[in-house]
Amino acid sequence: MTMAVDPIMMTLVQKRLDHISRYMGWAMTRTAQSPIFSESHDFSCFLSNARGDALSVADGLPIHTGGGDFAVRAVLRDYGGDLHDGDVFLLSDPYEAGGNHLPDWTIIRPIIVDDRFLGFASNRAHQSDIGGGAAGTYNAAATEIFHEGIRLPVLRLFERGRVREDLWRLLLLNSRTADLLDGDLAAMVGSTRTGRDRVVALAREYGLSETEGVFSAILDHAQTLMKEMIRTIPEGVYYGEDVSDTDCFESMDVPVRVTLTVKNEHLHVDFSGSAPQIRGFKNSSIANTSSAVFLAVMSFFNGRVPQNQGAMRQMTIEAPPGTVVNALPPAPMTMNTVHPTSEIVHAVWRALATAIPLEGYAGWGKTCYCISSGRKDDGRTYVMYHWNGSSGAGAVRGRDGFPAAGQLCTLGGMNLPNVETYEQIYPVKIHRSEMRKDSGGAGEFRGGTGLEYSASTYQPAEYSFRSEGSRKPTGYGIIGGEPGVKGTIAVTPLDGGDAVALPQYGIMQLGSARVDVSSPGGGGFGDPLRRDPLAVQRDVVDEIVSPEMARDVYGVVLSSNLLAVDLLATEALRQELLGVRCPTP
Repeated sequence: MTMAVDPIMMTLVQKRLDHISRYMGWAMTRTAQSPIFSESHDFSCFLSNARGDALSVADGLPIHTGGGDFAVRAVLRDYGGDLHDGDVFLLSDPYEAGGNHLPDWTIIRPIIVDDRFLGFASNRAHQSDIGGGAAGTYNAAATEIFHEGIRLPVLRLFERGRVREDLWRLLLLNSRTADLLDGDLAAMVGSTRTGRDRVVALAREYGLSETEGVFSAILDHAQTLMKEMIRTIPEGVYYGEDVSDTDCFESMDVPVRVTLTVKNEHLHVDFSGSAPQIRGFKNSSIANTSSAVFLAVMSFFNGRVPQNQGAMRQMTIEAPPGTVVNALPPAPMTMNTVHPTSEIVHAVWRALATAIPLEGYAGWGKTCYCISSGRKDDGRTYVMYHWNGSSGAGAVRGRDGFPAAGQLCTLGGMNLPNVETYEQIYPVKIHRSEMRKDSGGAGEFRGGTGLEYSASTYQPAEYSFRSEGSRKPTGYGIIGGEPGVKGTIAVTPLDGGDAVALPQYGIMQLGSARVDVSSPGGGGFGDPLRRDPLAVQRDVVDEIVSPEMARDVYGVVLSSNLLAVDLLATEALRQELLGVRCPTP
């Protein structure tokens, strides 16, 4: 930092930037065409300085933004000496352009104030369809990235304010949902214009040199706070591991192993020993792996450090090329923002929990749902994500896990779609979407519940299955907490035929059918026999926990009408259960 900055001014500017990021998100939500954006919020907005360092990632999903600097630096690499007011850049490729995976398109707009380059306003958003071997971009049969859709290097989409119409048409031609993409891409561009205009106003209010100085101070401040947080971890070497049980084609262990070294206020995250890259589409780019590590560490520190690139200065990542966490081309990658992201985050959390056990996080239930796509009556293609089958989150000390929180990579930031809206825009009837009883891992603090979800699609459709959490419990418990239950998914033809034998990952063409999902639960934290009996009684009344589980696992005896706890009987039962668990020698 080259100049002294008033800490009050620094705080005010940070809050302004965060508000601008959120405002960009509001503009996107209100103008985008696809429900994936307007309903579910599967996009992220962020602001960067002139070097590409993220200053604010206040609006969006953490897996999108933690590696956003890779994309911005790709623009600087290819066009750093040729940036103009009104330029807008587009990219997606994970090998060439710093992308997470191909469906996440990133719009990046330079912010230029009075001919002075100040930074970038960016929006990364998951497109409804980008071509490839399956509608909706998730081609579970892919064995190389060319099967997954159009690959975008850094492209200048707007030049000095004028759109390149030929490039725009090329993009629309490579999507099955061109009508949606046309509006969604315009919404992305518009959101970055909103961000650019407000940052320009901020810079003119404070002065360009002063604004640049505050940007530097914001990053330095985050670095200082990160050092303070790292000092709370005892210096040493810690290990963590999480394992997938499939390469998308056959059963096999695909471990993600991490060695976390804490020394001199620095974290070194080493993935040596992780599985080689796999045949299926669950390989991670280095940008995605970096984002997953950022997500894991920042969430462990529970929001006590600003989420910007300054915090990343105190971390280094070693991800050997050719492994599942840093795959080499042409490995497919579309699933990587979910898996192996979940395995990366779980492995880092497990390592950190060995260092500070009481601060540890229980695991989230992994995915168990599908995507369906087909033709509407007017001939247009639709793509529907059955996100109402989301899994539960893990518990932490002092708080139960969130119910149906979505995929771990979102940390609960993605919204479950509105059922009535889905029934209006898709040929579907949703029969059920409710919390799944006894699914959250038992603990002093209970794991989040999964969902019971049922929906009928009344036309033939293509289904893409992603059932990582269907074979075994995946939301692990900690400090004596139990794992959440595994998930199930079934598809039954509406003509009365037998249920279809489903792959864990795969693409199937089916007639009109009903999908039934029981999604996995999150892990519990702490001994279930230490849970407040009144909290157990409340869960029973809310039909989150059954009376049988309350008695047999939590050791809580309820009255016949379930509205009261028999405290004396509960104490006696808990002593009995403790005796069974730890018999006297």
